[in-house]
Amino acid sequence: MEPVGPARARTEPVAPAQAPTLVRGLSLLDAVLLLVGGVVGSGIFLTSGQIAEQVRLPSLFLLVWVIGGVVSLLATFAFAELASMYPDAGGQYVYLREAYGDFPAFLYGWMIFSVAQTGSIAALAVGFAEYVGAVIPLDPHRALLTLGSWSLTRGHLVALAAIALMTWVNIVGVRRGATVQNLATWLKFAAIGVFVGLGFLLGNGSWSHWHSAAPALSPGSMLPAAGVALVAVFWAYDGWVYVTWVAGEVKDAQRTLPRAMMLGLACVAAIYISMNMAYLYALPIGRIAGQTTIAQAAGEALFSPRAGRWLSIAVAISCFGAMSSAILCSARVYFAMAQDGVFFRSMARIHPRYRTPAYSLFFQALWSSVLALSGRYDQLYTYVIFMMVLSYLATVAGLFVLRRKSPDLPRSYRCTGYPWVPAVYLVIAGAWAVNTLFERPREALAGLLIVLIGAPGYFYWKRGSGISARS
Repeated sequence: MEPVGPARARTEPVAPAQAPTLVRGLSLLDAVLLLVGGVVGSGIFLTSGQIAEQVRLPSLFLLVWVIGGVVSLLATFAFAELASMYPDAGGQYVYLREAYGDFPAFLYGWMIFSVAQTGSIAALAVGFAEYVGAVIPLDPHRALLTLGSWSLTRGHLVALAAIALMTWVNIVGVRRGATVQNLATWLKFAAIGVFVGLGFLLGNGSWSHWHSAAPALSPGSMLPAAGVALVAVFWAYDGWVYVTWVAGEVKDAQRTLPRAMMLGLACVAAIYISMNMAYLYALPIGRIAGQTTIAQAAGEALFSPRAGRWLSIAVAISCFGAMSSAILCSARVYFAMAQDGVFFRSMARIHPRYRTPAYSLFFQALWSSVLALSGRYDQLYTYVIFMMVLSYLATVAGLFVLRRKSPDLPRSYRCTGYPWVPAVYLVIAGAWAVNTLFERPREALAGLLIVLIGAPGYFYWKRGSGISARS
């Protein structure tokens, strides 16, 4: 039975005379690798120093990574049921639309396009250029053109080339994009496996680093500190929702997506926890705190200063793979918005030969490139991570709404532990959001402002589309 509602992503075979459709060409393995490749980017190689600076206890340092994985898994159970109900391109955007109407869904999609995903693509592309520059002597910071305080550098050109290349690969076919993505993810697995495995077997680390002589935090300050640390942890885990966005091109999506989300997130959690265990084996918590390039520092401590070059290659591969996943998946959100008449109409077009949302991919690349050149992508992304978690809260709450609104809609999977498991997620993530609002009010309010800036665009497109808004 097809999900009810307005204009949907066209994914089923049609007669030759009809409009081109998306192709369901992604398998369960593709979906798992897409999720893992999209989540495991540069974060695990960079953010652990910030987290250690907040918590300052080895046990709490590892615990926040476990908590981040568990909390994300609680949300995944709810998302898996929603994915089995609405196996359409756009994923979370579709769930929000069906639960709350067009306007909240549009604000989510606007956040994804304006900052969250285009900013993430920009950051990963620039990170890729930086780490390539550490391996190949191209000096990514060398200015080629200077206009006032802004400079065009060699690193910018490498980042723009990476965005353009992967956008082109994804335009000429979802299967080609997935193949490149799968290769990058397998290389990432190999690099991380070698680092962790050799680190524990042959590295110059110490198990004594896992113990602290005395607590560095008072009991009353541990909870707020852990809450702030979870900002970085949630950022590192963010991306597990990617696979829902590309649901319109997944084979047997109603059954495949729930399995892919759970298997993929379990892999991500295992990678993150093992990497941080290796960091803690390599360095005491005091030396991890504040490290901006923690993987390099740990690699040098475990092996030798020359290990930094090999780790740079690993990070470059990881950034490239995560960027590839973000490019492939994110464009499907804007595609779904455009099909609903609340975004640029051209972004709803499917390429007649390649059967991909080519215009959506192109405009995504264009805006990502602008953000990469601006140099403001990291700050903007920090602002919207608070709103991203709020969107997860709203989506999980939407499961309760849709259980009432669409009780008879077919579901191949029902949320494990409903209603208690999603309710626990709402309580935990809600408490985190309140803590963040008090501890980081500037970032939280800036994120809200970025989202609301898109509101006039909604009313403009809605008026032009001639589709009446739903409550």
